[in-house]
Amino acid sequence: MEDGRLSDRLASLKEHLQLENPLLVEAVGSFGKLDKVCRGIGLLGNDQSTISQIAWWPLISVLGPFSAGKSTFINYYLGTPVQQTGSHAVDDKFTVICYNAAGESRVLPGTALNADLRFPFYKMSEELEKVEPGEGGRIDSYIRLKTSPSDKLRGLILIDSPGFDADAQRTSTLRITNYIMDLSDLVLVLFDARRPEPGAMRDTLTHLVAATINRRDSNKFIYILNQMDIAAREDNPEEVVGAWQRALAQQGLTAGKFYRIYAPTAAVPIPDEALRQRFEAKRDADMAAIHNRMNQVRVERAYRIVGELEKLAREVEDVRVPEVRGMLIRWRKGVVRRDMALFGALAFILAAAYVLTGHPFTYGFAPVWMEWVFAESWRAIPFLLLCLGGGFWLHSLARKWSAASVARMVEKAYSHGPVREGLLRALAKNTAPWRSIFCSEPAGWGQKYRRILSSVIADSEKFIQSLNDRYAHPSGVWQQQPEPKPQAQPGAAGE
Repeated sequence: MEDGRLSDRLASLKEHLQLENPLLVEAVGSFGKLDKVCRGIGLLGNDQSTISQIAWWPLISVLGPFSAGKSTFINYYLGTPVQQTGSHAVDDKFTVICYNAAGESRVLPGTALNADLRFPFYKMSEELEKVEPGEGGRIDSYIRLKTSPSDKLRGLILIDSPGFDADAQRTSTLRITNYIMDLSDLVLVLFDARRPEPGAMRDTLTHLVAATINRRDSNKFIYILNQMDIAAREDNPEEVVGAWQRALAQQGLTAGKFYRIYAPTAAVPIPDEALRQRFEAKRDADMAAIHNRMNQVRVERAYRIVGELEKLAREVEDVRVPEVRGMLIRWRKGVVRRDMALFGALAFILAAAYVLTGHPFTYGFAPVWMEWVFAESWRAIPFLLLCLGGGFWLHSLARKWSAASVARMVEKAYSHGPVREGLLRALAKNTAPWRSIFCSEPAGWGQKYRRILSSVIADSEKFIQSLNDRYAHPSGVWQQQPEPKPQAQPGAAGE
């Protein structure tokens, strides 16, 4: 049965989606059907939902080394000083920035994000605990929530990250960074044009460029050389750009957009008039392109959520169920081998004991003690019960050891994450004492769940068509549909 707290959170999510995008309310119901299948197989616990694996509000993350101008860029975009700026490492936390209809800015602790599935970083404390034991209780040291009345935040979430080379808690920082890159609709990777030697940032370049260009969603990454107003004061500003382009090319980025910007509100004067006009023209064109791309994520998020629904449904049937079948096969073979070894060892011990004690045979091959056992029928009952109990105990050991062996294989194949946890949970469910080793199908899997998954996939196709009717009009006939007015972000202070 679904956990009560989870039901409350889902109801709250539906309430907010009803105001912003009613179509996605139906998608929540389809995710609920997918949850039912996953719980039946054991891939999800009663207090978990596939809904928490995606972000329901458009999410833009701003990444880069310290002093790359990330906070200045965000302040300029929002038109209000939300983030502190400076030439040193100002922030050492991930900052989630959302809209506040009350017309004021507030700073809330990381627990405000950790306990709310409508935001990124839901249950991030558990992920941190797996990576570094003891760090889960220090969630407020890693993330925080800020609210702003800027209209540009309506229906949008921004994430400002700490500098990679400024954070002492590097392992946890990189893990959180990977997590938000997966969730984000758009990732802005900023570099500091004031550093003419990008080779000194090789580690950062490797993580933010080399590790991202081959992703399936690599088109959501935008690479930006920021604070070009400082570089304009160099003797040869084009050489600064060239150095960065070569550094990015060495990491594999030979195509795609590479923007050059600086925030007008924080710019230093450029004495050369011709150079200033050239830099301003380039800045304005690139800034407009970046802002336009940022404004598109609201539409892209709806498509992405629906696409994720279909992807997860197909993944369960085409990937996860076969994986569980494979685990069951390995477990079954392991149990049989261990049964043979244990019972064979027991038979050998009994035979050796018989030979060493020199007991004579009667009734052909029966030893004397068996003659005594079966001389009276009542004596045979406890003997048989003892044999059955011992055999069951040995078989239980074989099942337990085999399951542990398969679990180690899963842990080796998958890093910490929902996939690994789900497979381990499914393994535990399918190797429970009441499950026969000869069950060929995973627990809870059958025609009923296949039909449910088919209906989820059909739902996702219907949702895509509805989105196309709103945004694409492939038939050439446009029936105007009112756009839902953006509302306040969930959990924002003052609501």
